[in-house]
Amino acid sequence: MIAAAPLSSQPPVQVPVHQRDTEWELPNGFAWVYYGEGTSHVQKPIIMADGFNLGRSDLQWLAQGLDGGEYKFLTELRKQGRTVILVGFDERTAPIQTNAETVIAAIMQAIGERVGDDRLTVGGFSMGGLITRYALAKLETERMDHQTALYFSYDTPHRGAVIPIGLQAFAHFIPLANDFARQMNSPAARQLLWRHYNSETDKDEIDPLRTELLKDLRRMGDWPMIPRKIAVANGTGDGMGLSIPPGEMALKSTGLIAFPGTTFYTQASGNNVTVAQLKRLIPPASKPVTVSGYPELDGAPGGTLASYKIVADELVAKGGKVDLRHEAICFVPTVSAVAIRDIDKQEDLYAKVASLDPNESELDEFLWSSSTTPHTAITRELCEWIIERLP
Repeated sequence: MIAAAPLSSQPPVQVPVHQRDTEWELPNGFAWVYYGEGTSHVQKPIIMADGFNLGRSDLQWLAQGLDGGEYKFLTELRKQGRTVILVGFDERTAPIQTNAETVIAAIMQAIGERVGDDRLTVGGFSMGGLITRYALAKLETERMDHQTALYFSYDTPHRGAVIPIGLQAFAHFIPLANDFARQMNSPAARQLLWRHYNSETDKDEIDPLRTELLKDLRRMGDWPMIPRKIAVANGTGDGMGLSIPPGEMALKSTGLIAFPGTTFYTQASGNNVTVAQLKRLIPPASKPVTVSGYPELDGAPGGTLASYKIVADELVAKGGKVDLRHEAICFVPTVSAVAIRDIDKQEDLYAKVASLDPNESELDEFLWSSSTTPHTAITRELCEWIIERLP
């Protein structure tokens, strides 16, 4: 049961992709380097950092995600003679500050191996956009020349990501140690999530690790100041959201085994709102999960994650039966991905980004999707917009 972006997960279908030309060993990670077509050296470098998942990055998965769909992002970049440097991490759930050191090393090696004086493009997908944002800001604070002209993020949760509290609580309700609980309690998850379920106190909260990360960013000016900053969102900008009514059953385990009767509900606003009824047979237990003061997060405009389907598939794999009403829900709200509003309030979460003053954003320029797409899905619309803005 793993909640991870498609680009950081095993692709459903394997397709041929260009093989890396070389590999760099880096502190806490590594990089795969793809030279531009017709070249055998680093030029016009574009550094792209992997996103969130458990364990070591699988950059073959990332390369498949970039080139495995109808738009081949990696190939298009290489056709322009650009060197693409995919940065992976030894542990993707490590703190963002730790993995930023990997990106810093990649930046310095790219500068050292670059032929010519082309300035860099540095960015990432999902959490990778936060890691690269932190790395560039830290370099500027330390007065180190990162020689970067453009920073980009791809559906990055600048104002927080959302995993339903009911699902987070369920990870710890499972009586055995499991990867889902490990993932939800990892440092990176605690930093990324707008609200985190504390399994020790049984409370939902802004995790102290997130508070510390935001404090660190503020100390460094929040963002790098030298490069132009752009971002794309997999969610729409029309403020309409998804067709997911609040307070409705999203998933129920209907069989006689695999947590029978356990039910999850879509997030509704209000106080003491029930988001899950957790039940298990061994050892016998039943537990309601409630939250207060939340907006209607699940149906918000944003890049989607098949959060309930991930859990449903696992229940079925354990021999259970399910009633699954809503497979995918909002994971990274559009307003978070384009850093224009916080997601605490309903009116901000559902703001019509297309009608807002773009100067409200902390970015120089941004684009939302014309239709809702899965979190970090590679689309022609978003990728061509990024390519048009590369130095």
